[in-house]
Amino acid sequence: MSDPVTKELESRRKEIKKELELLFKTNMKITDWDIPEADDREAAMELLRIMQEELDALRADVEAGKYDNY
Repeated sequence: MSDPVTKELESRRKEIKKELELLFKTNMKITDWDIPEADDREAAMELLRIMQEELDALRADVEAGKYDNY
């Protein structure tokens, strides 16, 4: 990765982390509202599995060149 890109993304690391946490926590709350009796750890692990699956799909898109001219 080029140095300016690395520096820019590193400068936004905390923001990116907060956004990921917000996505995770929001979905955990929705799950709790929809299924109050749900096992929170089980729900969290399933949510992480889904998020990882989608990150992997996004990575495949990047590797395939989908975002080369974004």
